[in-house]
Amino acid sequence: MASISSLSGAQSAAQSGLAQLRLQQAKRDAEQAEQVARALQAQAQSAQLKASEAEENARAITTQADVAENSAGQARQGLALVKTAGQMRSQLASVVTQVVEKQESAAPPAPVQTPAAPVTNVQGQVTGTVINTTA
Repeated sequence: MASISSLSGAQSAAQSGLAQLRLQQAKRDAEQAEQVARALQAQAQSAQLKASEAEENARAITTQADVAENSAGQARQGLALVKTAGQMRSQLASVVTQVVEKQESAAPPAPVQTPAAPVTNVQGQVTGTVINTTA
């Protein structure tokens, strides 16, 4: 019976050693899983930071695009004003030319002569009349 007991002791020691090996392997697997989890968490945090930076960059670019769009609208309005002013200038020049041509082609007005008012002295007599003295 001693051999059965030594056998069962050997089996028990082998099972104990195997259990310890399994426990050590499980610990290594758990540590490795924790390392992988920490690495994945770090990657996730890095990706979230990059995503936040990208969103902020997108907001800044959107703001710049809005400003550029407003500037473009103002430039279009300015261009329309310049075109309108040029058209008005051209039309005004045409009207001025027509007026000048009509004035030049019209007969000059006859000079209007107003008769000189007679001069009277203190007694009410008309003076300053030229009399022909040649006889």
